[in-house]
Amino acid sequence: MSVHKDLIKHAANQNKWYQEFQALDQLRESYIEDAVELCKQGSSFSTEKINEVTNRMNKINLRFVPERKIVTVEMVQEYVNSFTK
Repeated sequence: MSVHKDLIKHAANQNKWYQEFQALDQLRESYIEDAVELCKQGSSFSTEKINEVTNRMNKINLRFVPERKIVTVEMVQEYVNSFTK
């Protein structure tokens, strides 16, 4: 019976971490969209918030989800420029 309870507890913990990861992923995408919009407008922007969330996501370390990359200002600029050419 103990193994069964341990498995239930493990599954619940995995689900909790996955839900947190999903919430952080949505926040990260929102920050990326904000940076892209500012870049399109020619305004200054930072990737600090994006990478803060990225680091938090990568610390969760879910085995079935690939690690997220750190985003640079240049990456955002290249992305925006790819649509303006």
